[in-house]
Amino acid sequence: MIRKLLTMVEETHREADQDIKPPTRKAAAIAVIANPFAGRHVADLEELIAAGEMLGSLLGERAVRALGIAPGAAESYGKAAIVGEDGELEHAAAILHPKLGAPLRRAVEKGAALVPSAKKRGGMGTAIDVPLGHKDAAFVRSHFDAMEVRVPDAPRRDEIVVAVVVTDSGRPLPRIGGLQVSDIEGKDGLR
Repeated sequence: MIRKLLTMVEETHREADQDIKPPTRKAAAIAVIANPFAGRHVADLEELIAAGEMLGSLLGERAVRALGIAPGAAESYGKAAIVGEDGELEHAAAILHPKLGAPLRRAVEKGAALVPSAKKRGGMGTAIDVPLGHKDAAFVRSHFDAMEVRVPDAPRRDEIVVAVVVTDSGRPLPRIGGLQVSDIEGKDGLR
């Protein structure tokens, strides 16, 4: 089912002429998979739902490992999928929503907040912004961010690109107020 796996790490060392120490880091783990339902309408999407569960674990663990951190040191996360031209947006939803979140939360330890997500349809080389939010408190504005991902040769018409992004920090130089990381309660996923 998996044709290709990619992992990339983005580090920001300077922003607005300021040194960022330590640098802010984002890791994307991406899978290119076959879409078993490309080109036809199928009522039961369980095969893609099960794939989402497997990918939540695989991609979440790969992203954390790429950052070289303990799972509990992960700060924010997000997920996204691009279906090829013969797929439906519901195919992306089947992968992302019913079961991908629980294994991703295990990969980052806890994850009380909803996992931000995005989905779209496109051809090879289509880019998508994976939205990010703090894993335990959605109201932490310093972690509202995104990471653009793209696979030059995917998705083919009958494929799906699935991406998980994990960070070890928020945006560089945050200063718009809101709940601070030091004030997180992590009980309701909001604060």
